[in-house]
Amino acid sequence: MKCPFCGHIENRVIDSRLSANGEVTRRRRECDACNRRYTTYERVEDVLPSVVKRDGRRELFDRLKLVRGIRAACTKLQISVEQIDAVAEAVERAVLESGEREVSSALLGEKVMERLRELDQVAYVRFASVYRKFRDLDDFARELAALVTERPSQ
Repeated sequence: MKCPFCGHIENRVIDSRLSANGEVTRRRRECDACNRRYTTYERVEDVLPSVVKRDGRRELFDRLKLVRGIRAACTKLQISVEQIDAVAEAVERAVLESGEREVSSALLGEKVMERLRELDQVAYVRFASVYRKFRDLDDFARELAALVTERPSQ
């Protein structure tokens, strides 16, 4: 692992820990040249499917792009980074478990909306408004009405 400070290749691992779900290994390293410490993360590289966009274009699945979209929907809400990562992780896992070589962007959007609906209704409506491209206030009102009728009585 190349040192991010001096570029030296030789280092030693000081500490290794598994993440809470055991899918990522966090390693603290110390550079042999400059003696500075840094953290690396290891995860199994999965073969992710291509995403088929609405216009027919294909691009590689990009977890960071997924996280950015979820984060935008959660702006200024009481939703932690860990919760956002959990949504992205669940969607990514569902895509992997499908075993498909290609997945539609529509399916990805629906999976994100399912998770956001459970997590926070405002984040869900924000994501849905962009994803479903609400054309006017009536589209927005219909989505809100559906949420209100689904909500358990309090």
